[in-house]
Amino acid sequence: MRQLGRQAGSALTQTRTVPAPDDLRLELIEVPAGADVALEVRFEAVSEGVLATGTAIAPLAGECARCLAPLTSSVTVGFQELYLYAEGRHDKHEKHDEQEEQDAEGLYHLDGDLLDLEPAFRDAVVLALPMSPLCREDCPGLCAECGVPLADAGSGHRHDAAVDPRWAALQQLSEQGDDKHQDRRTGAIDLQEG
Repeated sequence: MRQLGRQAGSALTQTRTVPAPDDLRLELIEVPAGADVALEVRFEAVSEGVLATGTAIAPLAGECARCLAPLTSSVTVGFQELYLYAEGRHDKHEKHDEQEEQDAEGLYHLDGDLLDLEPAFRDAVVLALPMSPLCREDCPGLCAECGVPLADAGSGHRHDAAVDPRWAALQQLSEQGDDKHQDRRTGAIDLQEG
Protein backbone atom coordinates (compact mmCIF):
# COMPACT_ATOMS: atom_id res chain seq x y z
CA MET A 1 0.00 0.00 0.00
CA ARG A 2 3.08 2.19 -0.28
CA GLN A 3 1.83 3.47 -3.67
CA LEU A 4 -1.45 4.55 -2.10
CA GLY A 5 0.03 6.59 0.73
CA ARG A 6 -1.87 7.71 3.80
CA GLN A 7 -3.50 10.83 2.45
CA ALA A 8 -7.22 10.34 3.13
CA GLY A 9 -9.13 10.31 -0.13
CA SER A 10 -6.33 8.94 -2.29
CA ALA A 11 -7.26 5.85 -4.26
CA LEU A 12 -5.65 3.12 -6.32
CA THR A 13 -7.30 0.47 -8.48
CA GLN A 14 -5.58 -2.78 -9.40
CA THR A 15 -6.67 -5.57 -11.73
CA ARG A 16 -5.02 -8.96 -11.40
CA THR A 17 -5.50 -12.61 -12.18
CA VAL A 18 -4.55 -14.77 -9.22
CA PRO A 19 -4.73 -18.51 -8.42
CA ALA A 20 -7.70 -19.58 -6.29
CA PRO A 21 -6.88 -20.68 -2.75
CA ASP A 22 -7.68 -24.19 -1.50
CA ASP A 23 -11.02 -25.18 0.06
CA LEU A 24 -13.43 -22.76 -1.59
CA ARG A 25 -16.18 -25.35 -1.69
CA LEU A 26 -19.52 -26.65 -0.60
CA GLU A 27 -20.61 -30.28 -0.85
CA LEU A 28 -21.51 -30.29 -4.57
CA ILE A 29 -19.59 -27.31 -5.99
CA GLU A 30 -16.20 -25.66 -5.66
CA VAL A 31 -13.76 -23.16 -7.05
CA PRO A 32 -10.96 -25.47 -8.23
CA ALA A 33 -7.75 -24.83 -6.29
CA GLY A 34 -5.29 -22.90 -8.42
CA ALA A 35 -7.90 -21.84 -11.01
CA ASP A 36 -7.54 -18.33 -12.42
CA VAL A 37 -9.59 -15.76 -10.49
CA ALA A 38 -10.02 -12.30 -12.01
CA LEU A 39 -9.80 -9.58 -9.36
CA GLU A 40 -10.41 -5.86 -9.55
CA VAL A 41 -9.81 -4.05 -6.27
CA ARG A 42 -10.05 -0.37 -5.42
CA PHE A 43 -7.98 0.71 -2.43
CA GLU A 44 -8.96 3.98 -0.74
CA ALA A 45 -7.00 5.66 2.04
CA VAL A 46 -9.25 6.67 4.92
CA SER A 47 -8.32 8.12 8.31
CA GLU A 48 -8.41 4.68 10.07
CA GLY A 49 -6.64 2.66 7.37
CA VAL A 50 -7.32 1.35 3.88
CA LEU A 51 -10.76 0.48 2.52
CA ALA A 52 -10.56 -2.32 -0.06
CA THR A 53 -13.57 -2.74 -2.37
CA GLY A 54 -13.30 -5.57 -4.85
CA THR A 55 -15.00 -7.68 -7.48
CA ALA A 56 -13.92 -11.23 -8.28
CA ILE A 57 -14.92 -13.65 -11.03
CA ALA A 58 -14.12 -17.27 -10.18
CA PRO A 59 -14.75 -20.48 -12.17
CA LEU A 60 -16.90 -23.19 -10.61
CA ALA A 61 -16.90 -26.97 -11.05
CA GLY A 62 -19.16 -29.54 -9.46
CA GLU A 63 -22.19 -31.71 -10.05
CA CYS A 64 -25.91 -31.13 -10.45
CA ALA A 65 -27.90 -31.64 -7.24
CA ARG A 66 -30.71 -33.42 -9.16
CA CYS A 67 -29.03 -35.59 -11.80
CA LEU A 68 -25.39 -35.61 -10.60
CA ALA A 69 -24.13 -34.60 -14.06
CA PRO A 70 -20.84 -32.66 -14.04
CA LEU A 71 -21.26 -28.91 -14.42
CA THR A 72 -19.10 -25.85 -14.83
CA SER A 73 -19.96 -22.19 -14.48
CA SER A 74 -18.62 -19.10 -12.77
CA VAL A 75 -19.51 -16.84 -9.88
CA THR A 76 -19.10 -13.07 -9.62
CA VAL A 77 -18.84 -11.64 -6.12
CA GLY A 78 -18.23 -8.28 -4.53
CA PHE A 79 -16.52 -7.68 -1.20
CA GLN A 80 -15.46 -4.77 0.95
CA GLU A 81 -13.19 -4.68 3.98
CA LEU A 82 -11.49 -2.02 6.10
CA TYR A 83 -7.86 -2.69 7.02
CA LEU A 84 -6.80 -0.64 10.04
CA TYR A 85 -3.38 0.91 10.46
CA ALA A 86 -1.29 -1.00 13.00
CA GLU A 87 -0.09 2.09 14.89
CA GLY A 88 0.24 2.13 18.64
CA ARG A 89 1.17 -1.53 18.95
CA HIS A 90 4.87 -1.56 19.77
CA ASP A 91 5.36 -4.48 22.14
CA LYS A 92 5.14 -7.89 20.44
CA HIS A 93 3.16 -9.42 23.31
CA GLU A 94 0.73 -6.51 23.29
CA LYS A 95 0.51 -6.78 19.51
CA HIS A 96 -0.25 -10.51 19.71
CA ASP A 97 -2.91 -10.06 22.42
CA GLU A 98 -4.53 -7.14 20.61
CA GLN A 99 -4.42 -9.02 17.31
CA GLU A 100 -6.23 -12.01 18.83
CA GLU A 101 -8.78 -9.71 20.44
CA GLN A 102 -9.43 -7.76 17.24
CA ASP A 103 -9.49 -10.85 15.03
CA ALA A 104 -12.21 -12.21 17.31
CA GLU A 105 -14.15 -9.02 16.59
CA GLY A 106 -13.63 -9.48 12.82
CA LEU A 107 -11.22 -6.56 12.38
CA TYR A 108 -8.30 -6.66 9.95
CA HIS A 109 -5.02 -4.77 10.12
CA LEU A 110 -2.35 -3.77 7.65
CA ASP A 111 0.91 -5.64 8.10
CA GLY A 112 3.29 -2.81 7.29
CA ASP A 113 2.39 -1.93 3.71
CA LEU A 114 0.68 -5.28 3.08
CA LEU A 115 -2.89 -6.45 3.50
CA ASP A 116 -4.42 -9.91 3.11
CA LEU A 117 -7.50 -9.94 0.85
CA GLU A 118 -7.98 -13.71 1.07
CA PRO A 119 -10.31 -13.81 4.13
CA ALA A 120 -12.69 -11.19 2.64
CA PHE A 121 -12.55 -12.86 -0.79
CA ARG A 122 -13.07 -16.34 0.73
CA ASP A 123 -16.12 -15.23 2.75
CA ALA A 124 -17.72 -13.57 -0.29
CA VAL A 125 -17.17 -16.57 -2.59
CA VAL A 126 -18.30 -19.28 -0.17
CA LEU A 127 -21.47 -17.33 0.67
CA ALA A 128 -22.23 -16.95 -3.06
CA LEU A 129 -21.85 -20.66 -3.92
CA PRO A 130 -25.19 -22.35 -4.67
CA MET A 131 -26.25 -24.91 -2.05
CA SER A 132 -28.00 -27.01 -4.73
CA PRO A 133 -26.32 -26.33 -8.08
CA LEU A 134 -28.28 -27.36 -11.18
CA CYS A 135 -27.05 -28.25 -14.66
CA ARG A 136 -30.12 -26.36 -15.93
CA GLU A 137 -33.14 -24.79 -14.23
CA ASP A 138 -35.62 -27.45 -15.43
CA CYS A 139 -33.40 -30.48 -14.70
CA PRO A 140 -35.83 -33.41 -14.10
CA GLY A 141 -33.31 -35.39 -12.02
CA LEU A 142 -32.88 -39.15 -11.86
CA CYS A 143 -35.43 -41.97 -12.13
CA ALA A 144 -36.25 -43.17 -8.61
CA GLU A 145 -36.46 -46.79 -9.83
CA CYS A 146 -33.40 -47.27 -12.05
CA GLY A 147 -31.29 -44.12 -11.59
CA VAL A 148 -31.28 -43.14 -15.28
CA PRO A 149 -31.15 -39.38 -15.89
CA LEU A 150 -34.73 -38.49 -16.85
CA ALA A 151 -33.50 -35.91 -19.36
CA ASP A 152 -31.86 -38.76 -21.33
CA ALA A 153 -34.63 -41.32 -20.78
CA GLY A 154 -37.41 -39.27 -22.40
CA SER A 155 -41.05 -38.78 -21.52
CA GLY A 156 -42.03 -42.43 -22.18
CA HIS A 157 -39.75 -43.79 -19.44
CA ARG A 158 -41.87 -46.07 -17.20
CA HIS A 159 -41.45 -49.07 -14.91
CA ASP A 160 -43.91 -51.84 -14.07
CA ALA A 161 -44.98 -51.72 -10.48
CA ALA A 162 -42.38 -53.63 -8.53
CA VAL A 163 -43.75 -56.27 -6.21
CA ASP A 164 -42.41 -56.51 -2.71
CA PRO A 165 -40.75 -59.97 -2.52
CA ARG A 166 -42.77 -60.73 0.61
CA TRP A 167 -45.98 -60.46 -1.45
CA ALA A 168 -44.71 -62.29 -4.57
CA ALA A 169 -46.31 -65.64 -3.59
CA LEU A 170 -49.64 -63.91 -3.02
CA GLN A 171 -49.42 -62.30 -6.44
CA GLN A 172 -48.76 -65.72 -8.02
CA LEU A 173 -51.85 -67.14 -6.31
CA SER A 174 -53.85 -64.19 -7.53
CA GLU A 175 -52.65 -64.73 -11.12
CA GLN A 176 -53.50 -68.46 -10.91
CA GLY A 177 -56.95 -67.58 -9.59
CA ASP A 178 -57.45 -65.15 -12.49
CA ASP A 179 -56.51 -67.89 -14.98
CA LYS A 180 -59.00 -70.38 -13.41
CA HIS A 181 -61.68 -67.69 -13.34
CA GLN A 182 -60.99 -66.92 -17.00
CA ASP A 183 -61.21 -70.66 -17.84
CA ARG A 184 -64.58 -70.96 -16.04
CA ARG A 185 -65.99 -67.97 -17.93
CA THR A 186 -64.80 -69.36 -21.22
CA GLY A 187 -66.40 -72.70 -20.37
CA ALA A 188 -69.62 -70.99 -19.34
CA ILE A 189 -69.75 -69.11 -22.60
CA ASP A 190 -69.20 -72.35 -24.50
CA LEU A 191 -72.06 -74.04 -22.63
CA GLN A 192 -74.39 -71.22 -23.40
CA GLU A 193 -73.56 -71.37 -27.05
CA GLY A 194 -73.83 -75.13 -27.21
